[in-house]
Amino acid sequence: MAFDIDMIKKVYAQMTERVDKAREITGKPLTLSEKILYSHLWDGNPNKAFQRGKDYVDFAPDRIACQDATAQMALLQFMQAGKKTVAVPTTVHCDHLIQAKQGAVPDLKRANETSNEVFDFLESVSNKYGIGFWRPGAGIIHQVVLENYAFPGGMMIGTDSHTVNAGGLGMVAIGVGGADAVDVMAGMAWELKFPKLIGVKLTGELNGWTASKDVILKVAGILTVKGGTGAIVEYFGPGAKNLSCTGKGTICNMGAEIGATTSTFGYDDSMERFLRATDREDIADEANKIRPYLTGDDEVYENPEKYFDQVIEIDLNTLRPHLNGPFTPDLATPVGELGEKAKKNDWPIKVDWGLIGSCTNSSYEDLTRAASIAQQAIDKKLVPKSDFGINPGSEQIRFTAQRDGLLNVFENLGATIFTNACGPCIGQWDRSDRKGDEKNTIVHSFNRNFSKRADGNPNTHAFVGSPEMVAAIAISGRLDFDPMNDTLINEDGVEVKLDEPVGLELPPKGFEVDDNGYLAPKEDGSSVDVKVANDSERLELLEPFLPIKDSELQGVKLLIKAFGKCTTDHISMAGPWLRYRGHLDNISNNTLIGAINAFNKKTNFVKNQFTGEYGGVPDVQREYKAKGIKTIVVGDHNYGEGSSREHAAMQPRFLGVAAVLVKSFARIHETNLKKQGMLGLTFANEADYDLIQEDDTFNFVDIADFAENKPLTLEVVHADGSKDIIKTNHTYNDAQIKWYHEGSALNLIKKQNA
Repeated sequence: MAFDIDMIKKVYAQMTERVDKAREITGKPLTLSEKILYSHLWDGNPNKAFQRGKDYVDFAPDRIACQDATAQMALLQFMQAGKKTVAVPTTVHCDHLIQAKQGAVPDLKRANETSNEVFDFLESVSNKYGIGFWRPGAGIIHQVVLENYAFPGGMMIGTDSHTVNAGGLGMVAIGVGGADAVDVMAGMAWELKFPKLIGVKLTGELNGWTASKDVILKVAGILTVKGGTGAIVEYFGPGAKNLSCTGKGTICNMGAEIGATTSTFGYDDSMERFLRATDREDIADEANKIRPYLTGDDEVYENPEKYFDQVIEIDLNTLRPHLNGPFTPDLATPVGELGEKAKKNDWPIKVDWGLIGSCTNSSYEDLTRAASIAQQAIDKKLVPKSDFGINPGSEQIRFTAQRDGLLNVFENLGATIFTNACGPCIGQWDRSDRKGDEKNTIVHSFNRNFSKRADGNPNTHAFVGSPEMVAAIAISGRLDFDPMNDTLINEDGVEVKLDEPVGLELPPKGFEVDDNGYLAPKEDGSSVDVKVANDSERLELLEPFLPIKDSELQGVKLLIKAFGKCTTDHISMAGPWLRYRGHLDNISNNTLIGAINAFNKKTNFVKNQFTGEYGGVPDVQREYKAKGIKTIVVGDHNYGEGSSREHAAMQPRFLGVAAVLVKSFARIHETNLKKQGMLGLTFANEADYDLIQEDDTFNFVDIADFAENKPLTLEVVHADGSKDIIKTNHTYNDAQIKWYHEGSALNLIKKQNA
């Protein structure tokens, strides 16, 4: 039986009336995305048609999901909100703090020993405030959500950018910062600019080596890492119906890599099969009653150009397998063309590791298709030339795969089965075969491949592919191997060719699990004591941010002018730094250490304007803070892409950064800056980025007139006394300006609650 079935029935009961009203108000047929958005308005029934990409709208999400790394800061903030329990169903999933090293059992044991303080905190705070808790080892948040909580037509938010994975089950599921989640936990509306709509029409059917992963790898190549910003991507067409539910989840999952607000598919037979296979027949029965409301209207899909802002069409019959990378997930290359491209760019051809799993590709179907390649290698006497690592998506997946012999196949090939957790995908990988900055290549079925992402090595060239393609490439040990056309030499010296992968959408004997790792909270948690030790290095209670005074925005110093790609990984690294996600002061020591200084092309090496000496970014910033001097960060396009981690906003704020001025923002990061009471600004003229010099001082000349739709003017004073006037734009509305004036959105919540 489903979690929260009464809540889901209520959503469906309201949906028909609200969608009908939205059709009437807009005067047109509706996409699935619009149906879900209009049926989740904070005010109830729609009473106006919203302008895509312009109107800020208040929504009422159905549920929230948090992973352990981001949940710490989110819950530390919620503890300040003055509420006795969360207002909507919420869960916490412990999947980020488990390092992959030796294998599932020893790695989980070590994680429980080294991070027990954090796990105990999360379990107790969940118990106190009515939050469902998934223990370490229970699985990766997004796979667990897909198997237990996602439902067609629902809206959820999560403190992880890959919350969008639930779109595979027909949701509008959106990644947010912890402060956004706190709003909803506290019973308040959640604000979002009404998204634009990108339609992707899929025709044909996947065949041979091509997988669902290749759909989004192709789309990423078309739209790039910022092409989906501010938009929902809605997949439709006969090809969409031919995909499995978990395959749809894979596609939606990597929509985060094109900057999309989220991605989704209409309810269909594959979703119904998945619901019934995961013991949620009650949801399937309810969904079937309103089936036409859980997908886009027929006319929309028949004439998509009239109803979407952009339309892309992909023929699955002719789609080729891809490997995307290195260093960015939108560098798309068909497998057969990768060898020549690698040689041209001096990418290492030898592949050292093949990694299968992550929240993107760790379903039963994924494991069966990869296992079919692994079994062939055994049968054809092929010895893998690369190391193998496997991360099952959940304990339910792991238990079922073990029962059905899939994990034995990988182990017989020499693979290491890691814990049901994120592991190498988020930098939690103690990689024993590499040290320092040695240049090398890995292939994986993850979603991101930024520099240093998996192993901390800036020279690890990571390529993203489907699990079956990763398996084939790892067996060959070569990046230029094309399993569709190339052969391999086996132990007997015989030339053999790999056959096409085969897989099973769902386990024929059904899913099975002894202990899924879930702990329900107490009905009344008022007696639960949440302890945070005063001398803890891992956890620290928060102090409210003070509002930034207008007077503090005169004589602002440049901290760093970031050059090129600056993701949240660059602003607040994961990996070993995950241990400090609940301690704002300690984790602030990694602030912007991965950003490239435009003036010397070095990382973590910026000029201290008071001493003239160079030092690490956090060190220099702490000196400015000690002197009471506010600073500004300048950046390039799509600043803050990647993870939803609000630490990338909270850390600069904590250290005294007042403003971030860039060519363009990634959506979540811009919102996070606003929530923490900072100024997130964009150049009105992008060429003004080139005017910024290393010793610059900034005066916000008209900050006293900060208002909606009114640009802000900055006077830039150079070291020689010359000046430039720069016009900057912003997207703050009146409500968000109140966050700024109160010091943070959380401060405003506390004030309203009081």
